[in-house]
Amino acid sequence: MFLKFAAAALAATLAVPAAAQSGVDEPYILAFGDSLTAGYGLGRGLGFAPQLQAALRRHGIKATVHDAGVSGDTTSGGRARLGWTLGDLKRTPDLAIVELGANDMLRGVDPKVTEDNLNAILAELDKRGIPVLVAGMLAPPNLPADYRSRFEGIFPKLAQKYDAPLYPFFLQGVVLNRRLLLHDGVHPNFEGVKRIVTGILPTVQRALARPKRP
Repeated sequence: MFLKFAAAALAATLAVPAAAQSGVDEPYILAFGDSLTAGYGLGRGLGFAPQLQAALRRHGIKATVHDAGVSGDTTSGGRARLGWTLGDLKRTPDLAIVELGANDMLRGVDPKVTEDNLNAILAELDKRGIPVLVAGMLAPPNLPADYRSRFEGIFPKLAQKYDAPLYPFFLQGVVLNRRLLLHDGVHPNFEGVKRIVTGILPTVQRALARPKRP
């Protein structure tokens, strides 16, 4: 009788998709970034994290997206707060979207410093077994070509190093489009965030579907 029960239980377990067994059919996502993640200038529920959560749920993924965006944050600030941010979470994230670097670029921070900070952030997430999606940033054409090249090269380089999916430009389709920006001409409005979410959504879906490393 016991053997029959055990065999039936094993068969039932194998019939359940791996995602359901691990609980990642209801993934917990950390959106770790600056004002672009935090929804600067927007009302509650209108920023990146809530819009991404809603979009995923419309696509049948019962995700919770935790907003860990801090307006004005640099990669140095993100590196300093990563530990306590992770410590305050309900559980270990199934994915961390790292969106930092824009404020470094705007302040003219040496790209080597930016790279070192982002590398430290990704290394800590990797050490904790948290998969990452790297959200890249481009520099405006009025900056020196050498600076732009060094800055923009950080994101694909680190994504490759940590075998992480890369969304090359977080503001793709939004930057310079006044219809999608607040009055400051920098931060996305509600429609701008919607455009960002539409752009990054397939990359998030693929990142969630990747098997976790042992």
